Amino acid sequence: MAGSCLAGIHTTAFAAEADAPAGEVQLDANSIVVTAQKVKQRAVDVPITMSVETQERIRELGVTNLGDLSNYVPGLNVQVQSANNPGFVIRGITSDSGSAQQSPRVTLYYNGVDISRSRGAYQGLYDLERVEVVKGPQATLFGTAAAIGAISMISAKPQPGVSAELTGSYGNYDAYKLEGHVNAGNDVLAGRIAGQWIKRDGYVPNLAPGQDDLYAQDQLGLRGSLRYTPTSDFTADLIFTYDRERNSGTPFLSKSLGSTAVDGVYGPAYLGGSPLSGAVLGADKLGLTRDVYDVNFTASWDFADGWNFTTVNGYRDFDAREVFDADGSAAWYLEFAEHAKGWEASHEGRFTYSDDQWRASFGWNYFIEDSYQNVPFSTEEGTYLQCTLNIIPGLGCVAPDNTVTASAATGLASGGLATAIPYSSWFENKGRNQTWSMFGDATWKPSSRLELTAGARVLIEKRRSGYGSFQPNAVLAGVPLLPVTDTGGDFFRAERSFSAVLPRFNVLYHLTPNLNLYATVSEGRRSPVVQLSAAPGPVPALSTIPAEKVWNYEAGIKGSAGIFSGSLGVYYDDYSNFQVTILEIDNTTGQPTGRTITESAGSAANLGVEGEIEARFTDWLRAFGNFGFISGGVDDTASNGVYAGNQFRLQPKWQWAAGFMLNAPVTENTRVFLTPSVTYRSKIYFELPNSEAISQDPVTLVNLRGGVSFANDRFEVAGYARNLTDKRYLLDAGNTGGGFGYPTFIPAEPRTYGIELTARY
Repeated sequence: MAGSCLAGIHTTAFAAEADAPAGEVQLDANSIVVTAQKVKQRAVDVPITMSVETQERIRELGVTNLGDLSNYVPGLNVQVQSANNPGFVIRGITSDSGSAQQSPRVTLYYNGVDISRSRGAYQGLYDLERVEVVKGPQATLFGTAAAIGAISMISAKPQPGVSAELTGSYGNYDAYKLEGHVNAGNDVLAGRIAGQWIKRDGYVPNLAPGQDDLYAQDQLGLRGSLRYTPTSDFTADLIFTYDRERNSGTPFLSKSLGSTAVDGVYGPAYLGGSPLSGAVLGADKLGLTRDVYDVNFTASWDFADGWNFTTVNGYRDFDAREVFDADGSAAWYLEFAEHAKGWEASHEGRFTYSDDQWRASFGWNYFIEDSYQNVPFSTEEGTYLQCTLNIIPGLGCVAPDNTVTASAATGLASGGLATAIPYSSWFENKGRNQTWSMFGDATWKPSSRLELTAGARVLIEKRRSGYGSFQPNAVLAGVPLLPVTDTGGDFFRAERSFSAVLPRFNVLYHLTPNLNLYATVSEGRRSPVVQLSAAPGPVPALSTIPAEKVWNYEAGIKGSAGIFSGSLGVYYDDYSNFQVTILEIDNTTGQPTGRTITESAGSAANLGVEGEIEARFTDWLRAFGNFGFISGGVDDTASNGVYAGNQFRLQPKWQWAAGFMLNAPVTENTRVFLTPSVTYRSKIYFELPNSEAISQDPVTLVNLRGGVSFANDRFEVAGYARNLTDKRYLLDAGNTGGGFGYPTFIPAEPRTYGIELTARY
């Protein structure tokens, strides 16, 4: 559909231009103003592939988080396994590592500041101006972490005048949501307070005594903003944000240890956790406790004709502890927690210049992050040895009725001297990473139709890693249960420095004021990993994983003609030293250590097509559709070993979405609205190397939101339904349990529905 419509846009667009009054540019979806290139432009005039979702569109679609939003953005998939472990996927390339030693691939920006560190990245979608999803390497614009793209969230800023909005909703699973904002001020000083509170029961019942149902939500987001505009040439914004989660446990469910679920993993669970969870893992129950504090200061000064100086500064602090049952059963077997804590700070200064023939920006950036990931482990010795090594033949691990037969192993192995022997240990990785960079970007307009852009970012990195562990010898085994070298709680440290130059080149050709051709070549880079652990001795074990590099080539068309607007693009990505994150296996024992490590899978490539289209039939009826196709993965060559020929993790070959938005007047002060939509995602693999057992077949979801607005939009009543057909599918599979021979499976959200009331002033 996108191809056939855009193929005919050229002629139609010239006709539309001829019919319009002289100098008038017709407004359409591509007239949305964005700042992807650090200057204000119409989205249609940005010579890169990008998707823009405004707050109004997010509301119309009934989107509540980034995971929902990604269903409507071609080339983007966001997997929110938990608020502590979101996975961001652009064009099949995943960024979700929790290790403090590894860098992200996808930059997540919040009001112009990098917040990409996985454990501190997630936050609620409320009171936003827009979300920009920029695809392809964007190091010049968004820093070195934007190896394959960036997601930029821009919050709504204070405005002159007084306004307010409050939305409350109630749905199944006893789901409550309350969100809104209050805005007040004048042309010089204005303030805005916004917030969101979501609370919901878990949709996976947990039969284990003393535990809560799984995937319950209790999250709060608050934001305070001040805008100071003493003159028309100067604007300063100060924004404080707080994000909090008190969610119940993630449903890591086993298909082979016990059986309480029906139809595979769609039913009750029995995740008992550790009886010593409070003392060893940090909390008595499975679940997440997470707090994030963020402050942002941005100032913009038009100090001369065509010249602007902007400074963007941010600080973010996160502290998250998640307790999880990695074996997915009633056994006291693989009970882990993760305590991730850290902070990020960024400063950027940027000059921009613009006239009829030139547009340029240049500046500097300093970014520093300091974080750690501590992983405590709790188990019962006999249960662990029985379930992992089968030390008592015929005893088994967990029976189909959830009886933990392995719990008898300690008594049998000790000759009745003990019935249960608790065991605990921990390991921790640290990272302190600094980046200094200078960047420049220049656009030359040799004619009214042609724009040529060249830019580069020059960067120097200092990456410091730390590692320590406490792995005592087990009573029954005489060695640590996890095959991890014990450092006695002491830490090793290592430091390396790196540098790089990352260029981009763009061409934009204006066929008409509303229709553009573009092409781009750019280089992306995921930072090297200073991967530090310990070897027997103990002595430091250091390996440096080379930087992952990608060259991106793409071309496309974007614009509007008549009732149609949209884009169509083709891209090719060529990777070297493609980094993969896997569960470490000890070379001596062949047993999993419980730690994740990074290694190079060799070369990889991506060939893809993305398209978006919207048709505005009337002022009150629009239809939309989009699609993404990816033919890519690790190159099928012998040098790439077990990864050769594998499809990228979490990468669907096809995804598409379609729907319509009806917003029709009934009377002068009343209107009805309805937005049904369908989303599709083809088969995905959850791990590399690919495994059919750890995959998800194609998924089609139907969503719906509709209602009535009256009193000139001051009041609104709406109903919503997500996953209307109650499709059963997996959110994730494999996980930590998979490394021990017991893969776990996370069921995705079932059908949810409810009613929503809104009042505006």
